[in-house]
Amino acid sequence: MNWMNAEETLRRAETPLFWVGAFTVASLALWLLYRLLSGFRIWVLGNGQLLSPKLGKWAVVTGATDGIGKSYAEELARRGFAMMLISRSQDKLDDVAKSLEDQFKVETKTIAVDFGKMDIYQKIEAGLAGLEIGVLVNNVGVSYAYPEYYLHIPDLDNFITNMINVNMTSVCQMTRLVLPRMAERSKGVILNISSASGMYPLPLLTVYSASKAFVDFFSRGLQEEYRRHGIIIQSVLPFFVATKMTRIRKPTLDKPTPDRYVAAELATVGLQGQTNGYFPHAVMGWLTTKLVPINLVIFFGAQMNRQQRTGYLQRRKLREQRNGQRLKSE
Repeated sequence: MNWMNAEETLRRAETPLFWVGAFTVASLALWLLYRLLSGFRIWVLGNGQLLSPKLGKWAVVTGATDGIGKSYAEELARRGFAMMLISRSQDKLDDVAKSLEDQFKVETKTIAVDFGKMDIYQKIEAGLAGLEIGVLVNNVGVSYAYPEYYLHIPDLDNFITNMINVNMTSVCQMTRLVLPRMAERSKGVILNISSASGMYPLPLLTVYSASKAFVDFFSRGLQEEYRRHGIIIQSVLPFFVATKMTRIRKPTLDKPTPDRYVAAELATVGLQGQTNGYFPHAVMGWLTTKLVPINLVIFFGAQMNRQQRTGYLQRRKLREQRNGQRLKSE
């Protein structure tokens, strides 16, 4: 009798279970199709001619003399923007400005300031006065000389102040100077260069990682505040790019040149509010945030940085020993 009751129960449940399974499979198939089409739209088709001087005659790039910042300046100049370059070294600024003028026949202006200081924004505001700014790239940033435990960081007090001023305050203050006129015209793009290090805590680069998480949160919150005003504010979170700051000399598929990275990233503007900017980096971002448990990501990040710290300190000790021997021989 019990066996017959069980069989009857299963028979009654067969049809509902079939439809639950069918609905689940169909939902997964539609989700996968949506992700594939979205990926094709972002990484293959791109955003077309969204980034053009129609947004405004001028583009402003901070940290514009090296690495990713220089590549942004070159790509935006190639698209016809007049360029305002802001960085610390006037000599380097002059070199980049002349290169852009010669190569792309665009107008350039420069402002030399140290973003580690707080008294620079009046000078920047005066330099930006009267400019129709269509694009702002908040790129300037600093990192650690080498991975280190928090309390062992040399000159920790000044290190903290400088990193906050360069990586965080600059983003807020430059946005304060540029956003009001964009909002008045109901158009403009602000690209805030964060880092994949801001997607999760990165021990031994803790202050840098936290500063880049701030940039990401600030960007996404501000996008929601001003998207109805026609403004695009994008958080850009690259993994490793072959620049002086990362000390990567040889580019690879997952460690592209700055030019290659910037060309890919600019195609995502208007399509992603938060982006890794480059397809291999997007895959890495998905793996490290969706597939791998966060505790494992933090653990392996700490292990990697401990190894880098050990290697750096050993090389530094060898250099000091060689220098000491050279001084004795002299």
